[in-house]
Amino acid sequence: MMQTDWEERYRTGDMPWEKGEPSPGLVDFLAAHPELPRDTVCVPGCGTGHDARVWAKAGFNVTGYDLAPSAVKLSRERTTAAGLTAHFQQGDFLADKPAQVFDWVFEHTLFCAIDPGERDRYVEAVLRWLKPGGQYLAVHYMISDTDGPPFGTTREELWKRFSPHFELVQEWVPRSYPNRTGLELMLWWRRKA
Repeated sequence: MMQTDWEERYRTGDMPWEKGEPSPGLVDFLAAHPELPRDTVCVPGCGTGHDARVWAKAGFNVTGYDLAPSAVKLSRERTTAAGLTAHFQQGDFLADKPAQVFDWVFEHTLFCAIDPGERDRYVEAVLRWLKPGGQYLAVHYMISDTDGPPFGTTREELWKRFSPHFELVQEWVPRSYPNRTGLELMLWWRRKA
């Protein structure tokens, strides 16, 4: 299994995934659903916090989580500078026991960043961090790459991994960053109670 030194990538600025803005699909989702209760949200693999900030701006109680201390530091600084409130913690989402369970887990770049051999642990982690009946919203990168990160996935793999534990609420191809147009799939799941 290949290990990526995420802290080194952040410290050296080697961050090709850093787009300087939140996921367009998430921005559109939150704009389209003003009726959602403003609950707790966990953003694992939060990076520099763009997605966490858009949840916070929409009124949610957000916790961003990342392995890399430098990512957490950047997230905190940028969130304060934006005049928003969100919590950021350094840790391993796949291994850690959560201090609290959340109403939402938002996936954007963690599933494709981890070695595919870790994906069973990823599903177990989502179940550990999410309340029964909670919502799992995911932007998946539908590419064929096996020499990542990013590592690709298929709708069939996602269905096999998540449908035993979740009911699908909605599925769609979102608006994306220019270099990802048509390569992302958004899935909104509700955890089975």
